[in-house]
Amino acid sequence: MGEVKETMEMKKDVTNTNTIARSENKARLAIMELAHMMSVPMSLIAVINLKVPEAIWQDGSNAPLSAAQILDRIRPHGGGDAENLQRVLRLLTSYDIFVEHLCGSGQRKYSLTDVGKTLVDDDHGLSYAYYMLQHHQSGLMQAWPLVGEAVEDPTREPFEKVNEESTIEYYAKRPTEIALYHKAMAGMCIPFMREMLEVYDGFQGVETLVDVGGNSGVSLRMIMDKYPNVRKGINFDLPSMVASAPNISGTYVPVYILEV
Repeated sequence: MGEVKETMEMKKDVTNTNTIARSENKARLAIMELAHMMSVPMSLIAVINLKVPEAIWQDGSNAPLSAAQILDRIRPHGGGDAENLQRVLRLLTSYDIFVEHLCGSGQRKYSLTDVGKTLVDDDHGLSYAYYMLQHHQSGLMQAWPLVGEAVEDPTREPFEKVNEESTIEYYAKRPTEIALYHKAMAGMCIPFMREMLEVYDGFQGVETLVDVGGNSGVSLRMIMDKYPNVRKGINFDLPSMVASAPNISGTYVPVYILEV
């Protein structure tokens, strides 16, 4: 009995040792993934700028294409490196942006997942691609290395340190970037607002509606479009934001620009 008990204890020790080793290996792999995490958004920005999602989508076909076939569509006059593009595609496949199809010849082809489809413009010219692009503009990206300084000295934000002006001042001077900001917010807000307006009826009986921090006024416009009882919509935001926002036309009361 003593020998059996000793054998069982030894097996238990081996099992515990193996469990600890697997846990430690998993932890090291997790840290390595985090160390290389920047490669994911940067690769995603690359395929958006190259218009890879549109090349695959092709008005809804979403037919699997090889990296070389994608290059033919995005660079019809030639050039580009299909091997490097395939490396990017394979990386993003592991993050559920693309589906990889392995053909009998060994050739790899790619189509869009449901996640990848969010990067393709809808009938209104909107997608989540603009949100991704806006969040990775140079003015914002350059501030990230200074996050630690915000802990040591919170008196000045990293963005202001890098760009020598506040976020509002920065965007107010750059019409191209503020236009991308509005498009990013519209691409994000409209799908959520559509779903919300299908189930929420709390705007019935409301005559005046104020959207605090309403940005371009897109949410306000959608509410007023569904609820004609809302006769006056007020977009309450910073003057620089409202000034660059599109006007609400037609039967709507013009958006009021309010100083804050």
